[in-house]
Amino acid sequence: MKKFRPQPGFVVQAYRFALNPNAAQERALHSHCGAARAAYNWAVAWIEASWWQRKAESTYGVPQEQLTQWRPWSLPSLRKAFNAAKHTDPRFAAWWAENSKEAYSTGLANASAAFDNYSKSKQGKRHGQKMGAPRFKSKRKARLACRFTTGTIRVDADGRHVTLPRLGTIRTCEPTVKLLTRGQAEKARVLSATVRHERGRWFVSFQAEVKQDLARVTRPQAAVGIDLGVKTLAVMADSTGAIREVANPRHLDTALKQLRHASRTVSRRQGPDRRIGHKPSKRWEKANAARNRVHHRMANLREDALHKLTTSIAAEYGTVVVEDLNVAGMLRNRRLARRIADTGFGEIRRQLDYKTRQRHATRLVVADRWYPSSKTCSECGAVKVKLPLHLRTYHCDACDLVIDRDENAALNLAALAAAAITGTGVAGDQDTAPAASKPRGADRKTRATRPGRTAGTGRAGGATLPHQQQTETRDRTQAEAPTL
Repeated sequence: MKKFRPQPGFVVQAYRFALNPNAAQERALHSHCGAARAAYNWAVAWIEASWWQRKAESTYGVPQEQLTQWRPWSLPSLRKAFNAAKHTDPRFAAWWAENSKEAYSTGLANASAAFDNYSKSKQGKRHGQKMGAPRFKSKRKARLACRFTTGTIRVDADGRHVTLPRLGTIRTCEPTVKLLTRGQAEKARVLSATVRHERGRWFVSFQAEVKQDLARVTRPQAAVGIDLGVKTLAVMADSTGAIREVANPRHLDTALKQLRHASRTVSRRQGPDRRIGHKPSKRWEKANAARNRVHHRMANLREDALHKLTTSIAAEYGTVVVEDLNVAGMLRNRRLARRIADTGFGEIRRQLDYKTRQRHATRLVVADRWYPSSKTCSECGAVKVKLPLHLRTYHCDACDLVIDRDENAALNLAALAAAAITGTGVAGDQDTAPAASKPRGADRKTRATRPGRTAGTGRAGGATLPHQQQTETRDRTQAEAPTL
């Protein structure tokens, strides 16, 4: 499936609205999402069947050229195979016609993307952790979602209903004026719609090609450095030296007492037991729904607070500087994992990325992950060798500057916006002399080669060892990727 590219002057934007379906529409929504999951599982089983067949044949000594052919996992191939099997397969023959074809296409497209990611990961073409072969989706744990790309997809003229293929007209819990007015003014064109069940409610997300209307920021020449933390959610320092702090709402800590009470109530009810096939009692389902409402309210409050913070930042400054935090590594600290997860560091950066780029066309600068923003003095540029986390006040040994640790880091991040002009990106370099010498050679970069050796050689004098000769590497074929 080709990636959609918007026209010049247009951007692809999503509009999400909460739905209020009736009982029949809710059953239809569940049926469509279940059909997508069933099609995904069918595709995984259909592709892996050839893998196991080839593995079994190889144990019997069948020659390589006579083994069963690999089954392709491209979306057109999966669609063709599924359309041929759905009439006779007992898993689909009785009910496949009840849902839109887009439901099955959603599952097949997800399976195709999963096998593509697995193949690229195995070949070393995909960043991040290595991915295993796609697995079947559980009926209990699978996220309910279905995507519509063809058919009747529109926002109704009354501003309170949406129309989707086979599902019909569904009322929304909130007005759809934002997308409706843009569509009527021919400034937006709906490309697809995705229904999803999350946080106890049904939502529909319209992916639309929208004319980009850039809004001018309040201070286009100003830059701000943002230092995220747990004690204080964000410490912001602008290019003029003004510092502002944003308190951490601590939504999880606020709801912990209520959450503990709800969890105790659930534990005292007769819950489900899959080992003996015991179904939960009505009182357990009621208590579990009450506990889920606590989680949903906490997540909604966190999302609302982060959107308000990032929107205000993107609308004020012409340049925003943030850090490239290793959030996954920070979550391994069992003492801080809960509070770090509650702050949403990754979500703040994601929202600032698209809001600065699409709404205001301003610049977002991401500091290198190893940039010592906390260890560097914002006044003279000296770098400390070590700065433990429990030291909340920065004391410079070179110029005797005493400043809050987070404020010092924010000032250094703000100076990175002017790094191209001033050179080093240290806050004190904007209007002072070059930085003082850093202790223990901290201002020196790692040597590219050892002393007395020529770059690109294994020993002094330029001789190259046989085992260091370059060897050509070829991309693995599809036949090498499927390995169970």
